[in-house]
Amino acid sequence: MDKEKLEAYWKKNLSVIRNILIIWFVVSYLFGILFYDALNAIKIGGYGLGFWFANQGSEVIFVILIFVYTSIMNKVDREFDVHED
Repeated sequence: MDKEKLEAYWKKNLSVIRNILIIWFVVSYLFGILFYDALNAIKIGGYGLGFWFANQGSEVIFVILIFVYTSIMNKVDREFDVHED
């Protein structure tokens, strides 16, 4: 693989990581701490949405993001022909 293609691959990889970290930050820090009170106005199963994000939502979203990252990176690997299978 030539240097330009490697740099494009790495740039795309960093872009995916940056976007996933932004989503993780918004869900865990903003929704679970800063917007906690505002989100509690929305009730799900008798509990406020802020409570849900602070206690379980950020962990659930984190696990979902792992699968999303894996799926996106598999596509990127195939796009740049660096896949393992």
